[in-house]
Amino acid sequence: MVTKQHPSAVRPRKVPQQSRAEYTVAVLLEAVACLLETDGAERLTTNRVAQRAGVSIGSLYQYFPGKDALIVALCQRERNAFLADAGDARQAPDGRGALLRLIGAAVNQQLHRPELARLLDFEQTRPVIARELAPFIVAMAALVGQLLERADIPSQADSAAAIDDVIAIVRGMVNAAGDRGEHDRAGLEQRIGRAVFGYLGMPALAPEDPHTRRTASVSPWSGG
Repeated sequence: MVTKQHPSAVRPRKVPQQSRAEYTVAVLLEAVACLLETDGAERLTTNRVAQRAGVSIGSLYQYFPGKDALIVALCQRERNAFLADAGDARQAPDGRGALLRLIGAAVNQQLHRPELARLLDFEQTRPVIARELAPFIVAMAALVGQLLERADIPSQADSAAAIDDVIAIVRGMVNAAGDRGEHDRAGLEQRIGRAVFGYLGMPALAPEDPHTRRTASVSPWSGG
């Protein structure tokens, strides 16, 4: 019999209101990220997080009820950063450029801290974690929907399916690249671009297209 966790078990106990409290939470989440990268999720405990962060276990429990709440908060940190980065796609002058910026943000998220991205991808498949991250899925679909409405993007017979398919293409190729330890950002962006534009019925992306040569900033996709 599977026991369902109460939502309060995976949500912060309180939101920091002062800069010192915000700093404590930030340090805790970075400690979670570092421990996941070095030791994996199986060895992650609240005691080890507190020790790595240099704070008391009591301070940790002021904000988080347990391990899963810390993982959810870290996933939200990464996804919010990704949405901020991917949101820049709205500033592109055309749909092709906008989609390329979105693809670049996704590739950056996966390859900036590949082990963390891979582990969070797995954690986000757990129902208790996935439920808390549902708002990200809605926000991501809304962003892609806006980009597909650009004048140079061919009209799709089923816009809702097109949104889901574009997200699936990008996520699937990015995650697969992360799983095999790929490091060639430009090459990966070009391959994803060809797949997305081919699906949308657009001309193939030329390798020399200047849109493919962008400098990635820290942000996350994920996983989910």
